[in-house]
Amino acid sequence: MSNPWEEISLDDYEKHMSLDSVRQLQALDSIMKKQFAAYPVKTSAVLGVAGGNGLEHLGTDKFRTVYGIDINADYLSAVSQRYTQLSGVLECLHIDLINEAEKLPQAQLLIANLLIEYIGYEAFQRAVLQTAPEYVSCVIQINTDAEQWVSESPYLRAFDRLDEVHHQMEEKALTATMEEIGYSMILKESYPLPNGKALVRVDFKRNCV
Repeated sequence: MSNPWEEISLDDYEKHMSLDSVRQLQALDSIMKKQFAAYPVKTSAVLGVAGGNGLEHLGTDKFRTVYGIDINADYLSAVSQRYTQLSGVLECLHIDLINEAEKLPQAQLLIANLLIEYIGYEAFQRAVLQTAPEYVSCVIQINTDAEQWVSESPYLRAFDRLDEVHHQMEEKALTATMEEIGYSMILKESYPLPNGKALVRVDFKRNCV
């Protein structure tokens, strides 16, 4: 059976995420600006790049290569069309992170925003180990209502199948997951959302051997 993310249209996803009652697209855009600027790196991989929200903050004078990775080929096509100014720096890769982690390229900075929820901690560990970054910057969603983790909206039906792949996130569990593979937390920031939920950015640095 296909992954549910292969069937969700980018239009439905972006309209839902940008609603005034949700505002996750806007929050992630400002977070990604900080993520791209935070560390002295020249390569980055963005897991679950979707339509490329936040890529406008990618400085081509700083980055040599940035990989945009997603399971949905239509999303990647949209990214390529939207960000032609990043040609030569941005490389879109169609990869199923659960089953094809070995295809991931190495990068100094790994960004995974609202992604770990849909692949689970173990698959994320495999992705980190394959990418071998010095820095990992994640955003997870903290829910006040476990039963209704997708915010109410006119586009709700588009996300019906996500229950099949969704994992409830906990900051402590993520930190423990990263510590198991040699990464220590160096930053935590919380961004409240309109509907009582919150986005939490957690950054990690690879431990010196």
